[in-house]
This record gives sequence, C-alpha cells and structure tokens, in this order.
Amino acid sequence: MPDNPLMIIVTGANGFIGSAFVWELNQAGITDIICVDTVNLSNRNLLQKRTYSQFFEAQELWSFLATPEAKKSVTWIVHMGACSSTTETNWDYLFANNFQYSQRLFEWCSQNQKSLIYASSAATYGAGENGFNDSLDSEKLKPLNLYGESKVIMDRWVAKQKATPPNWYGLKFFNVFGPNEYEKGSMASVAFKAYHQILKTNELGLFKSYNANYKDGEQLRDFVYVKDITRWIRELIQKKPQSGIYNMGFGEARSWLDMARALFAAMGKPLQINWLEMPDSIRNQYQYFTKADMTKWSSQNLSAPEWSLEKAITDYVQNHLSQKDPWL
Repeated sequence: MPDNPLMIIVTGANGFIGSAFVWELNQAGITDIICVDTVNLSNRNLLQKRTYSQFFEAQELWSFLATPEAKKSVTWIVHMGACSSTTETNWDYLFANNFQYSQRLFEWCSQNQKSLIYASSAATYGAGENGFNDSLDSEKLKPLNLYGESKVIMDRWVAKQKATPPNWYGLKFFNVFGPNEYEKGSMASVAFKAYHQILKTNELGLFKSYNANYKDGEQLRDFVYVKDITRWIRELIQKKPQSGIYNMGFGEARSWLDMARALFAAMGKPLQINWLEMPDSIRNQYQYFTKADMTKWSSQNLSAPEWSLEKAITDYVQNHLSQKDPWL
C-alpha cells in the first residue's frame, strides 16, 4: 500500500469488523479514512482510540459521494455496514440495509471507477449441503435464515452486472471473533460469551450433540480471528487479486471443545463443561460442521492465516478481555 494513499471509506466503522479494520489502517499509518455507521458516536463509540478524517451516519454518506471531492479522492469503499442479526425477521429492513444500500455503493463505485470490498456471509451457504466453496454459483445456495438470504441476493445480483468497479470483492465471513465485538449483544461470538461465563461460574455450558456422527462438544466450526480478517482486507487493497467472492475463514474445522480448552488454559482454570440440552427451536437447523474452502484465496497467492485457534484465544483473553481497556 502506498505511503500516502488517497481516501478510504469504511462503513460499519462503529461496529466490530469495521472498527477493527480502521485499527488495521491506523497500524499501517493510514488516517485519511471516512468512517460511516448507522450508530452515531454519541450512542456508541468504538473509534475513540482511532484516527480518521470524518464520520458520517449511514444516510449522510450519499451527499458526500455526490461531491467532486469524493469522486476525485476516494480510492476504496470497504463496506462492512449491515444488519448482522441472524435472527432478524423484518425482511423489508434487511432488504434495505443489506441489499439496496450495498447495491447502491456498487453502482457508485462502478460509475466512478472506485474499488469496493463488501461483506457477504458464510450464512449464504445454509446448512452447507453443497459445501463451503466460494466458487459455487450463488443461485444454488439455500440460506437457513433471512439474514443469509439478504446477503446471497447481493452476491447473485453482483454476478449479473456488466459494469463493475475496477476491483471488487465480496467476503464470506465464517466464525469471526476477537477484540471490539463487545457491543454485539446476542450476536457476539461464543468465545466472548464463554470467557465471561467462565469468569463468573468457573464452568462453561455447551450444547449436547443430537447427531450420531458427532460426540458432545465435537460439533465443528471454522473459527477465524478478526486480526487475520483485517490483515486480509488490507492485503486485498494492496495486491488487487482477481475480483470475485472469497471465503474468509481459517480453513480448518475445530470443535467447541477445542475452543473451550483454549479458553480455560488462557484463563489458567481447569476445564469444566456443563452439558446442556439444545432447545427444540434450533435443533432442526443446527449446523454441525462448517469449514471454509480457501482454495481460491490461496490460488491468488494471498497469505495464509497467522492466528491458530489457540494462539488467537490466548491473545484475545490475555491482551484484550482481561485488560482494563480491551479495545483495539
């Protein structure tokens, strides 16, 4: 990345991955950043320690994009802003936030020849019956919830566009965890919730398995640390590989017990699991396995992840969660 890059817009900058990416840019000495979010800084400020040039609420961005300054100076839009709730049932709200807003940014970038990175989701893969391959035709995917549906319609729409940004990337995030997720409430990672549960009770509740192929706690997920995610987004900006949709996962399936062991070890406590009955409401749509296929990513000579589950959990617990100031 050049020493003095032109302006980068980050949406969702007052949220988890967005604020972590602003940290990543600041680490590289980049401060000409327009931060955008639906949540204004008086209600929540994840950017207190960050350096950036301006902050806009989500609908204010369009006025800025109409200016000669934006058309001249913006180089990339990194669009992490969306409704990230997998339990959201208001389709009109999801359609407007997760599709139409993204669609409009894609069109602006196409018209003005600016590059775009947008957040898709591993939720687009549904139960994973067709695997977790980012070369799959998005038309064949069947998400399990409206959130996943709101993301896959963007991927399908993008695939049909003749006019595109010079470089564009849709990123399918798997189980991302790490610093700055603290305001996500029910959508925070199991690692974050588990840390606080262990701190309070010295034990961790995990769901029993209802699938004969998996023992209790051996249900598998692709856990990926946010510090790998933000580094990869910056790598896309630097290297400009082939445009398209890319998985954002570690590329390994690890068990809930693996995560539990890493947490208890990082906290210096003995492993203590309380096995819980899974509610009937989620038993039929529960995923027992996710694993990002990272073949396309590595084929573009892009870097491997640096944070194994154990290394990431140790960093998260010891350098963030247990600190008085846990923020990036």
